[in-house]
Amino acid sequence: MDYDLAAWLNLALRWLHVIAGVAWIGASFYFVWLDNNLRAPDPPKDGVKGELWAVHGGGFYHSQKYMTAPAHMPSHLHWFKWEAYTTWLSGFALLFVLYYWGAPVYLIDPAKHAFSHWQAVGVGLAFIFGGLAVYEGLCRSPLVERPRLFGLVWFCALIGAAWALQHLFTDRGAFIHVGAIIGTAMAANVFLTIIPNQRKIVADMLAGREVDPRLGAAGKQRSVHNNYMTLPILFIMISNHYPAITGHPLAWLLLALVGAAGISIRHFFNLRHHGIIRHDFLFYGAMLMFAVSVIASQKPKAAPVLGPVSFFEAQAIVQKHCVTCHAAAPTHRGFGAPPNGVVFDSPEHIARYAPKIRERAVISTSMPLGNETHMTDEERAKLGAWIESGAKLP
Repeated sequence: MDYDLAAWLNLALRWLHVIAGVAWIGASFYFVWLDNNLRAPDPPKDGVKGELWAVHGGGFYHSQKYMTAPAHMPSHLHWFKWEAYTTWLSGFALLFVLYYWGAPVYLIDPAKHAFSHWQAVGVGLAFIFGGLAVYEGLCRSPLVERPRLFGLVWFCALIGAAWALQHLFTDRGAFIHVGAIIGTAMAANVFLTIIPNQRKIVADMLAGREVDPRLGAAGKQRSVHNNYMTLPILFIMISNHYPAITGHPLAWLLLALVGAAGISIRHFFNLRHHGIIRHDFLFYGAMLMFAVSVIASQKPKAAPVLGPVSFFEAQAIVQKHCVTCHAAAPTHRGFGAPPNGVVFDSPEHIARYAPKIRERAVISTSMPLGNETHMTDEERAKLGAWIESGAKLP
């Protein structure tokens, strides 16, 4: 039996990661919405900061938020933590299975830096936990009292990491590590601040001590940070489907623009929850995404091609660089089946997938993965010339 353990682990962990992420993001979006829609109780109620009546699924719900803690601890208290922990643990496991276990294929690009397997893993982990250290340092600095400036500095730190990673790893590997930095900071907010502060509040309440309101304020602040980081990390999770962005020479800048668009759109909704309608933030987000589309559409200067390129020349390039993975029975050590079911084992298949070849191997350099077969600019230009002439078969 030919059992591909890595492939099945990839499937299981990716599915778990998506399910847990949906639960975490859904809870995060809901509680920010709830907090922004609370209204002062009428008549006033002891200790209640705000309340909200809502209707959903045929039933009515009444939510109340206390300034510190209720006078009596309820017998049933739900802690929102496992959604975050499961998302991070499954994502980190997926990072190991796909990018660290398969580092020679998915992470190392010899044309950028000739890492050994374990050097690449070490550098990746250093960026992830170094990024967390930077974020925690900023949160413990006076800068945290100035939210806009804090956000700008953290945003610039992430873009600096994206720029550096783009020059060290494969295109996909660089993007996924920026996502891992953000995701680790978000999960750490829950693990290191939000839940510990909530435990302190509960302990003080049960012991009859006065509850420090700064504990709740700090937890709320980290929750808001997570809320603004959500849309950028969601894009990174699906970015491997957009090689025109990940494989662009200015991929770090495109990621910055997409991230800024997500933050602007998220800010529109956060303001809207307060009853403040600022359509300009939606406009800013749309314009940033338009800028991404314009920049990503600029073709890198291709090597000159003298004369027409025949199908047989194009086929020879595909055979040399692509069929080790894209064949009915791949010979590449990293694949037990052709990626996405795409095969180039006949002229008809090559012509059928010509637009994808152009997208991933000509416009961008995301294929071959890590360029481990050393496809040259001249070969990419020849493939592009054959495709642009109509991808004609003999």
